[in-house]
Amino acid sequence: MKDHASIDRRGLDLARAIVTKLESGDLQGGLAKARAVNRRWREQGSSPLHEEWKEILQGNWTEIKAILLDESEGGNRLRQNSPFCGILTPHERWAIFREHRRHAA
Repeated sequence: MKDHASIDRRGLDLARAIVTKLESGDLQGGLAKARAVNRRWREQGSSPLHEEWKEILQGNWTEIKAILLDESEGGNRLRQNSPFCGILTPHERWAIFREHRRHAA
């Protein structure tokens, strides 16, 4: 079983990959997708975290990126429920999972 610190490190690496992918491709499309995911989550039953993400997603990319890459406990908490899910392909996501498993062994 993974400890919280390793899960948080993996979450940060996933966020870094998301940032890289968005900045090298369709940033506006990716932001629109994250906003749509967040909106759908709020419609299904809003939580304080979903409302926090709603506010974050109204900011500019520099602010959003800083939050995605924030290494604090607050950043870890937000990444655990990130509306940026779906930005990475399953292949991209599993490559990061495999890398973390390899380092854990």
